[in-house]
Amino acid sequence: MVVVGRSTTKTKALAQEIGADYFTADFAELAQVRQLAADLKAKYPRIDVLANNAGGIMGKRTITVDGNESTFQINHLAPFLLTTELMDTLIASRAKVINTSSAANSFGKLDLFDLTSERKYSTNRAYGTGKLANILFTSELHRRYSEQGITTAAFHPGVVRTNFAAESTSPMRHAYKTILNRFMLTPDQGAQTLLWLIKGTAGTDWISGLYYAKSALAKANKQAYDATLAKDLWDKSVELVAA
Repeated sequence: MVVVGRSTTKTKALAQEIGADYFTADFAELAQVRQLAADLKAKYPRIDVLANNAGGIMGKRTITVDGNESTFQINHLAPFLLTTELMDTLIASRAKVINTSSAANSFGKLDLFDLTSERKYSTNRAYGTGKLANILFTSELHRRYSEQGITTAAFHPGVVRTNFAAESTSPMRHAYKTILNRFMLTPDQGAQTLLWLIKGTAGTDWISGLYYAKSALAKANKQAYDATLAKDLWDKSVELVAA
């Protein structure tokens, strides 16, 4: 098992706790994502499961060094880049690619002509759009690579009691510090659908290319079912992550 995080201290501590290898990368910089992919390919000739779990909610609109809106890059473009950079290894391994989305996809709205949110920005919409992009990416990944042995799914883990949004200026960060925290899932509970997807068999226990919650198929934003949009998002993402 390999864990990846932004903080060296936290990532190393987690890796030591579970007996895993670790790497660090800041997904706000695509150069670090490319280096991460290169390091993983150099050390691991086989990858059975790639769990794209990176996520972030920013608050105020910010632009990364790569010129992308931060929420969109961290939630979608960086995992997209990591996956595509590892594709040869993933195909050779007949890997599962599991993308952590969110029920927040329901208030996203993907506009391919405004992916930097210059015309219209709100914290919730930006986060929801990133999570919607995860589902569209999953759908198109399945369409393009299922015949080469890749299986894939997106899932909503639930609202998990973590430090998510702790460093954000988003109003959503307050929910993690109030009485609402009592009603959130523990990390172990939040991992159940991920574990179900990892342990299960695509085609038997679940269907590749779709979106899940509570270990079952779940309804997503209507844009998530637009196959043309999924293809166009993939093509646009390739342009945006080009070195």
